[in-house]
Amino acid sequence: MRLRAEEFRPRAGRYAFRVVQPRPALRHTTLVDPTRAWGYLTGDHDGLARLAGLFSFAAYSPHTVVHVPLRQSIPRDFPQGVPVDLVLVHQTLGLRPSTWPALRRGLAQGVPRTVRTDERRTARHAADWEDRWERRWDRLPRTDRIQPAVHARTLFLSGARDTFAAASVRISEAAGFGPLERRAAKGYDVLCASLTALLPLSRGRGTELDIGFQARPPLTHFTPPGRSARRRRPTAASP
Repeated sequence: MRLRAEEFRPRAGRYAFRVVQPRPALRHTTLVDPTRAWGYLTGDHDGLARLAGLFSFAAYSPHTVVHVPLRQSIPRDFPQGVPVDLVLVHQTLGLRPSTWPALRRGLAQGVPRTVRTDERRTARHAADWEDRWERRWDRLPRTDRIQPAVHARTLFLSGARDTFAAASVRISEAAGFGPLERRAAKGYDVLCASLTALLPLSRGRGTELDIGFQARPPLTHFTPPGRSARRRRPTAASP
């Protein structure tokens, strides 16, 4: 997959970082803060497919911060919650969430880029993580879990190659299977997948982050896969 993006080189103190944002923005994708209530990521096919590509890109870019602005997206009626942006960062980079406001102020005058992802490689490493999870889901090391944190209205997901790859595959499945649901054709939100298993375990109620599909309005432009698109009615001037 090829993704259009914009690259920035902001500084925080003595250190400079490489930050990549998708272009154009994912206007029909929203994210609700999972640390306050039920975390929910909702998007249309284009938004979820591109977001899966961004997770795949982040998996193999340990020195790059992936910033996905989502707070300015078109709001959804459901679920109710606090909208947040999304940042993907490798655990080895050591970026603290408290540093983000200074970096965000430096996101100006970016350079257009095209980033590429390898779906087969992503699927292979995602399968490796799934295999480890099946064998010892309750004893996975910290590096095999995505660590969430919220700061400055931004959800930080700190992970590694295999965890981001596994998240990419799950989001890609939501993008692919969501349009097949009957309720999707009527404009309803459809719960398709979840990233909860990738997040840390905790006593009692842990952090939940589910993934939903919702077709982009107006629904007259949405044709479920396998169904032929309706032909436009001829106008009075048409032969």
